[in-house]
Amino acid sequence: MPREAIKKLYYSIGEVSEATDLKQYVLRYWESEFPQLSPAKNRAGNRTYREKDIELVNFIKTLLYEKKYTIEGARQKLKELQDNGQPLNVLSLEEPPPPPSAAPSKPKDQPTSSKPSTSPQGEITPESYKKFLTNLRTELKQLIELIDS
Repeated sequence: MPREAIKKLYYSIGEVSEATDLKQYVLRYWESEFPQLSPAKNRAGNRTYREKDIELVNFIKTLLYEKKYTIEGARQKLKELQDNGQPLNVLSLEEPPPPPSAAPSKPKDQPTSSKPSTSPQGEITPESYKKFLTNLRTELKQLIELIDS
């Protein structure tokens, strides 16, 4: 049976390091930075990680390495998600889809503006930039659907 298929109650820091592709010193450092990550220790003083600890490590790794959060930003995001009772998984990092607008939408074949609007001073406004990114995200999802079909 492959090693990944074996489920255990507790994992050593070496096993977690190997499974998450992180160095052991990184896991120890994250324990000092994220109060939510505190694996129990056995009588010998060795860390014993449970499945939920490994899931949290993977979530923190996603925040820091993929979503490019700072340590402080990741700490705040974890606290925010826990305070709202949301699960700590990658799906909770997705922004909810924008509500359907009352304005008629453009046909799928017509491209939307590829540039956010600027203010009279020539600066991009936060509202227009957010709208631009939302439109870009929608277009990318449509492209993925076309590719998959």
